[in-house]
Amino acid sequence: MIIPVLKDAGELAKPFGQLVLAAASIADFAGVILLSLFFSGESGPGSTAVLLGVFATLLVVVFVVVRVAERSTQVSDDLLRLQDTSAQIRIRAAVLLLVAFVALAEALSLELILGAFAAGALLTLLDEDRRMTHPQFRLKLEAIGFGFFVPVFFVTSGVRFDLGALFATASAALMVPIFLAALLAARGLPAIAYRRLVGARRVPVAALLQATSLPFIVAATAIGQELGMMGPAEGAALIGAGLLSVLIFPVSALSLLRRTVAEKGEADSVGAARS
Repeated sequence: MIIPVLKDAGELAKPFGQLVLAAASIADFAGVILLSLFFSGESGPGSTAVLLGVFATLLVVVFVVVRVAERSTQVSDDLLRLQDTSAQIRIRAAVLLLVAFVALAEALSLELILGAFAAGALLTLLDEDRRMTHPQFRLKLEAIGFGFFVPVFFVTSGVRFDLGALFATASAALMVPIFLAALLAARGLPAIAYRRLVGARRVPVAALLQATSLPFIVAATAIGQELGMMGPAEGAALIGAGLLSVLIFPVSALSLLRRTVAEKGEADSVGAARS
């Protein structure tokens, strides 16, 4: 959710953007692991921990196999020859990796989002020389993601959103700001830990961006309702809080970031004039 925001602001490749992205990724990944550990499988956390170990082992095996294959001159030449043709071999390989790990997660009775996240993480580890041999690869993936998958995700989330349950009672509607505040506290407050790295003025920006979350909330809500641990009103309130975080937090963060950059520019100009 925050990658396009950081990219459009010109901060994605900078240390601040990378730090915020890493913090948000850790929050999502830890949430996915805990969700899979405690709410997946049929034999409890112990059995699920074993399945997670099997999943991680297969992840390492795929990494080693692909890394060894990349050292082959023939494979490298084929990738370079087919990457920008109608074959789009790198894009197809990335989609294959995604489908394979999602299917693997489903076969092991783990959450599908764990498989998707693992595929992306593995692709990052394998794709080390993207700037030298295939600089357009990430742009193509972003076009597919932001141009197709992300809009589809929002449409399907909106279709599943039970607006009637949210406003059926006053207590359900009141849960939305409570969940929104809890989201900001749980994911935003850790930004204080790296105040010395980003500066005091950028801590609120990082906190707001890190607190922006919807995909994990939608997945967790669906699982909670399937297990009977969450009612329609609570689920709608939680998703509503996630939607508000996507609408409010990035806009507020960008506003603060622009103000911080403008103030820094003015301070640098004054310092240059005095010197």
